Amino acid sequence: MTILGMTFASPALRAETTDVEALLPTLTADERASALHTGRALVHGARRRADERPYLDAFLQEFGLSNQEGIALMCLAEALLRVPDDDTADRLIAEKIASGHWDAHAGRSASLFVNASTWGLMLTGKLVELPRDLTTDAGGWLRGLSQRVTEPIVRNALHRAMQIIGGEFVVGRSIDEALERCTREASLALCSFDMLGEGARTDADAARYTDAYAQAIETIARAVKDQASLHARHTISIKLSALDPRYSLLQRERTLQRLLPRVIDLSRLAAAKGLGLTIDAEEQDRLELSLELIEALAKDSATRDWPGLGLAVQAYGRRAPAVIEHLTAMTSALRRPLAVRLVKGAYWDSEIKRAQEKGLQEYPVYTRKASTDLAYLACARQLFAAAPLIYPQFATHNAHTIGAILALRVASAEPPALEFQRLHGMGTLLYDEARRQIKDFPRVRVYAPVGPHADLLAYLVRRLLENGANTSFVNRFMDERVAVEEIVADPVTEVERRLREDTLAHRGIPLPRDLFAAARRNSAGLDLGRHETLDAWQNALRQYSRLQLATEPAPEFVNAVAVTAAFASAETAAREWRRLPVEARAKCLERAADLLEAQRDQLMALLVHEAGKTLADALAEVREAADFCRYYAAEARQLQGAARRLTGPTGETNELRLEARGVFACISPWNFPLAIFTGQVVAALVTGNGVLAKPAETTPRIALACAELLYETGVPRDLLQVLPMLGREFGETALVAPTLAGVVFTGSTATARWLNQRLAERDGAILPLIAETGGINAMIVDSTALPEQVVDDVIQSAFGSAGQRCSALRLLCLQEDIADRVIEMLSGAMEALVVGDPAELRTDVGPVITAAAADGLRAHIKEMTRRGRLLQSGPAAAATAGIDPVRFVSPQLIEIKSARDLDREAFGPILHVLRYAARDLPQVLADLRANGYGLTLGIQTRLEGTREIVYSESNAGNVYVNRNMIGAVVGVQPFGGSGLSGTGPKAGGPHYLARFVTERTLTINTTATGGNTALLSLE
Repeated sequence: MTILGMTFASPALRAETTDVEALLPTLTADERASALHTGRALVHGARRRADERPYLDAFLQEFGLSNQEGIALMCLAEALLRVPDDDTADRLIAEKIASGHWDAHAGRSASLFVNASTWGLMLTGKLVELPRDLTTDAGGWLRGLSQRVTEPIVRNALHRAMQIIGGEFVVGRSIDEALERCTREASLALCSFDMLGEGARTDADAARYTDAYAQAIETIARAVKDQASLHARHTISIKLSALDPRYSLLQRERTLQRLLPRVIDLSRLAAAKGLGLTIDAEEQDRLELSLELIEALAKDSATRDWPGLGLAVQAYGRRAPAVIEHLTAMTSALRRPLAVRLVKGAYWDSEIKRAQEKGLQEYPVYTRKASTDLAYLACARQLFAAAPLIYPQFATHNAHTIGAILALRVASAEPPALEFQRLHGMGTLLYDEARRQIKDFPRVRVYAPVGPHADLLAYLVRRLLENGANTSFVNRFMDERVAVEEIVADPVTEVERRLREDTLAHRGIPLPRDLFAAARRNSAGLDLGRHETLDAWQNALRQYSRLQLATEPAPEFVNAVAVTAAFASAETAAREWRRLPVEARAKCLERAADLLEAQRDQLMALLVHEAGKTLADALAEVREAADFCRYYAAEARQLQGAARRLTGPTGETNELRLEARGVFACISPWNFPLAIFTGQVVAALVTGNGVLAKPAETTPRIALACAELLYETGVPRDLLQVLPMLGREFGETALVAPTLAGVVFTGSTATARWLNQRLAERDGAILPLIAETGGINAMIVDSTALPEQVVDDVIQSAFGSAGQRCSALRLLCLQEDIADRVIEMLSGAMEALVVGDPAELRTDVGPVITAAAADGLRAHIKEMTRRGRLLQSGPAAAATAGIDPVRFVSPQLIEIKSARDLDREAFGPILHVLRYAARDLPQVLADLRANGYGLTLGIQTRLEGTREIVYSESNAGNVYVNRNMIGAVVGVQPFGGSGLSGTGPKAGGPHYLARFVTERTLTINTTATGGNTALLSLE
């Protein structure tokens, strides 16, 4: 979909300093001076009128992120209104109230709302005379309150308090209520209504949200029909993520088929009603797709003359100047108007974390606030240059930014029309002062959230926290203790200073590749939000097609004779290998990591075709293999770098050395045929051992490809030998070999038991067994959890990799008070999954490993449905070429009555759900312990007390709170369990390599050859 041959292509990645340097010519000296003068005058004027400050601005200053009390209040606001049961609500209130030092805030604020009302108003819903003990000993009074918090009056009062805070965030619970409020309050005379918080998780959500947007457009239109100018009317803002639950570049085809018609219908309705409609900005990895949709809207002939189409551009995104350049070219080519809301950005911390997790080459956002401020002004100049086809809308709460925008406007040859925008509840006093000081100040529009407080507060609190951060203008501009010159400063001066000092890229935010500092380099990932990345991957996949794999001869399986010969040659090679300095062995691993990344496309293609991995799963596996190499190289240097000198009596030296054990048998699974194979093998190699590696029967090509890569780094072929063969046959021979030094195994609990028994029966030394097996992994969800977050995390944890992970979620335990809502949302999200060919970008769930495995899963589904109740069966697989359709198992959701009903692991996309009463949580935890497994556990709660109880009463080796429970990162989340889930130590952890070595001490009597010279030389 193009415009005169044009489509948006993300610019090539550059260093952050290079991007920022390109922005520096933005303002002239006169414009910079004018911006400072105007901004400082606005702050001085606003401070003189501090008593007029709105509640939320005052609240932000007193209770921001700088103190525990502010965080506690934000936690209450984020969660309390959605908690349906009184007992959990009481616990939440008690926990958050008890966590603060409230007396520290007594009398500090000039705001009546904060001082007299923070607790009087929040406890009763109206201004009251506060209890004497509260004013003299707030801490003690509140601790006493937390002990009496089960009283309904307190709970109801704090519910009322949250609704009051909600009123400061949310203009109305419905569009009718919001419009009625706008007629009463002059500050809300011009709004852009935001109807939603979270995006859609189901197709039903998307349909409902689309209808809500359409109804709102009709209602707003009736309210503004007498106003002539479109830009003088209320408008509506919509989120594309609300119009389809699968809005992402990987789901581009679906997005164009389902989401695009919905947004076109809404834009046509808005155009017909004479309203403006703005597409809100979302995450950076959706940018290219969103611009493709904007392009389609701009080309719609039905709305060609409508000036109301708009979109938000995030200035903190380093592609923002290129985006505005693209939009300028688009509007010029089509000769149609466009409104652009320029914002600084609302997801900065999430973007930083996501880039680190993905191992991106660069951050998509700036790491310094001053750089974002400068980028905002550079984008503003671009918008002015594109007027009047582009109508600029400047969303800001920053006085300097306001002054700079006005200076840029004056400098324009023909000063264009524009408007400012602010978030409801913030910036009121600042803009009132601007109108008071500046003649013909532009119109100000309020970004006005609309909807039930319980639904919106979780979303909006995140914005409050961002705007209330310690360094933000909103938090500081009314604080008399901070000089005006400090908070209204020229970002150009700050950027130039940091460029001179080489501190522009924030040193506290290392590039994703440098996340682990000097210890090791982070593995490199791919940005799956760029067309360029996906096109390159598809080209690579075509070069190594499934057809080619099918025509290649299968690796020849070896027999027991080969195993015996391999032990003999590996033992000989190991004697030479262990004599190498550990540094030489570690460098081999680091070269291997580089080769894994250099050959990433081929390895990913092999993972897709042989192991049934999706694009995202294949990428993650290559990254994990590289991480194992670099992490174990670093750990080996510390472990074996030098002998440890032990303190003893004078006249002798005592040293402890760690040396290789010999030849290890490494038995790896099919579900992670590259990552686990690599982790096992390189751990043994780097510590000086030889390896006989037995890969899974179904995925031998991947193991052989990895071995070839290791040979290229300098690992001798005799030292590492890959033996494709039947597992039982390998075990029968390898486990009795006299030179066997240990076994590393990942697979089923039954096989681990068999290995353990055979090792115990053999003659000779007692050998180490490092076993990682499966688990009946659970997630505990209480009524404080955010349902949307729960559903996202459950979908990833239960159905990612077709459920074929040791760590996959098997049992979802939902507090009964929220179970129906979560199950309904989860069922809808399951329906939106794509089951099919893993070579297709859109596929979420590929095939299970074999037809026999699929048959076993179907038998399990039948049995558990008989015992319980089938709640949801996901979509059938799409037609695929070259894959046996029998291997596809649709995601399943089955309700059971007790955790004890699940007595074995079903290794596939099957999720069991259990309802529990809050009072029965201890019994649920006891039932989970009773199954004997201890691998992974998820906890979804806003209660620290619940988190601590669940953690302490669980035996899970890996516990994840308020996130998904798969994808453990090497060196960050060492992976492994206990009981039936494995022996330890954890793979990718600091204790793993110690199992591959044996300890030796060397004691030398130094006095035997000439006396104790060290002692005799003492003065």
